[in-house]
Amino acid sequence: MVWWYIPGMDAQSRVAPADLETVRAFVNTLNIATGVEQLSSPAELVEWLRAHGLLGKETQVDGDSQADADALERAIRLREALRDMLLTNNDGRPLDPASPAVVDEVSARARLRLRASADGTTRLDAESDDVDGALGRLLVIVYRAMEAGTWRRLKTCRKDTCRWAFYDHSKNGSSHWCSMDACGSREKARSYRERHKGGKSA
Repeated sequence: MVWWYIPGMDAQSRVAPADLETVRAFVNTLNIATGVEQLSSPAELVEWLRAHGLLGKETQVDGDSQADADALERAIRLREALRDMLLTNNDGRPLDPASPAVVDEVSARARLRLRASADGTTRLDAESDDVDGALGRLLVIVYRAMEAGTWRRLKTCRKDTCRWAFYDHSKNGSSHWCSMDACGSREKARSYRERHKGGKSA
């Protein structure tokens, strides 16, 4: 059993299309429900980025590449900024004011640049080859998903103690929970009990 499995979750409701799955997996490197953290050290960060094709094998830990504690802290701040953005995708709540600033910082450090091709098309690339560049490549995926219209369906669960990132495969894009069994039904039952209790005491 993989570490992040939550009983009752529908596999189809979790997986995002194409490269957007990498962003979903990055947000889920912290399982809030269980407290399990995949990025506990710079070495684990480098290993994760390499495993997902975002970082070359030449990047060293605690070396000139800056794959150090500061890089880890930036990665975690980006992860939580993305989680915040996905919660906005879920229910439209305002972003934390700090989240756009985190994305701007990562973009600058990655040296994201728009390039034009001979056929007239453009692409966004990260010029940096270190961990910051790898984080920038995550933002390139986000940008492409926004252009493709798939970004708005990548969400985090509404439940405060979950916030698991999932892709909304529903026909009208109205899913709010990572799983009805794991979170949705329980939250609806809790809300019903609270309303019912309030009605009795009135």
